[in-house]
Amino acid sequence: MKAVINDVIIAEAPTEDLIRIEGNWYFPPESVNSELLAPSDTPYTCPWKGECQYFSVKQGDMLLEDRAWSYPNPYASAFDRVGRDFSGFVAFAPDVQVGE
Repeated sequence: MKAVINDVIIAEAPTEDLIRIEGNWYFPPESVNSELLAPSDTPYTCPWKGECQYFSVKQGDMLLEDRAWSYPNPYASAFDRVGRDFSGFVAFAPDVQVGE
């Protein structure tokens, strides 16, 4: 699977390495090109996953705000709900194409 925006691959990993949570594919941290992400100050805490870290995607001179997010330290109870540890996995906004 790949996460692509404006013909730039942001993340790529085999489907079996990804985790599907609430309709979103979460990519393992090592599969994400972190040079294309800039931490955002946008605050959000999910009631069952915990504190979220948003990222903006760098596209040349542009910064596409809050196009990715991750849960660096999810609540321990979230692992039971998801079925595995998803700490640091990264998901993408709908305008980022995620597919084969």
